[in-house]
Amino acid sequence: MLKVTVMGPGGVGGYFGARLAAAGNDVTFVARGAHLNAMRAHGLRLDSEIGPLHLHKVKVAADAREVPAADAVIFSVKMRDTEAAAESLRGLAAGGATVFTFQNGVESADRIGAILGADKVVQGTARIGASISEPGVIKQIGKFARLDFGERDGRPTARTTAFLEACKAAGIDAHLSDNIQREMWMKFALLAPMAGMTALTRGPIGPVRANAQSLALLQSAVEEVVALGMSLKTGLTAEDAGRIMKAIDGLPKQMMASMAHDLLAGKALELNGLSGAVARLGKQQGVPVPTHTFISQALAPFTDGTPQA
Repeated sequence: MLKVTVMGPGGVGGYFGARLAAAGNDVTFVARGAHLNAMRAHGLRLDSEIGPLHLHKVKVAADAREVPAADAVIFSVKMRDTEAAAESLRGLAAGGATVFTFQNGVESADRIGAILGADKVVQGTARIGASISEPGVIKQIGKFARLDFGERDGRPTARTTAFLEACKAAGIDAHLSDNIQREMWMKFALLAPMAGMTALTRGPIGPVRANAQSLALLQSAVEEVVALGMSLKTGLTAEDAGRIMKAIDGLPKQMMASMAHDLLAGKALELNGLSGAVARLGKQQGVPVPTHTFISQALAPFTDGTPQA
């Protein structure tokens, strides 16, 4: 049994944390607002195509400083909250906890490591279509919910093996990666384009794929991230653009990225860590990224939430 703290129990943290808790692990969810209150009162429910689950009672805290100890931290807060959330984990990290980061983007581990120490962080990616549908409820669509994680040098360690075994025992599709940098950039090359396009169109991926003009824009967005990843020597190759487009084609037609859900809800966006990061890194590397530059400019007024008239 692992002691697990979940920082950010939304689509990623809420789903995987609930599966771990249902399997008997000691899981504490660090939440806030209406989601916190609902979980305290009614537990946590997964409305999941993989299998529904209702934990009628869960351990919840408003601040990680309230949690006495943890073996592993599932770190899945929104990117703009990274530094504040990492600061709150100083006590747990000092006590031996490892932070497994499953945030979007490709800069998470460095940002957390700058506060807690690089040796306290294990990089990972989550592939799942899930979001908070109402306080205390996580809606997951599609038949996939996968975690990949690994040490920077690609070698298995006691901490990654223990977390893997806990995930497997909970029925989670989890994998140890010997090249987590490539895994992260493969996801980034799918997520940044999908997030940008579903946010721009305010709708799911299905209509984007079905229209020749929007499909061409999506293709350009994917190719730009792959070119950027190649320039940064992340392990991506030119052939990966086709693989990623095939993966996008296999997504449920009703799927929207979390950034699109946030936009429709009037919440702040992770734009700066997705298309904004592609635009910023592209400029630094001298790699043309006009599609992501356009996406980041078009959505800029909504970065901090729906602007007031």
